[in-house]
Amino acid sequence: MKDKTYNNADSFAISFDEEWQKVSCNDIVQKIDKVIEILSDHPFVISNVDNARKIANFRIYSLKKFQ
Repeated sequence: MKDKTYNNADSFAISFDEEWQKVSCNDIVQKIDKVIEILSDHPFVISNVDNARKIANFRIYSLKKFQ
């Protein structure tokens, strides 16, 4: 998906999920930070890193997507 990224939450969520699976880290907060750092060139992260972090937290804690 890296070749097709868009400046929206859906595109970020897809990229986040893909990268989350690749990163090895036991601390969830650190893992979120690492994934966002990896995605630092994603248009949504560039334009609104605060919302990107909120979406990441929502996916992990509210959706319990990766627990």
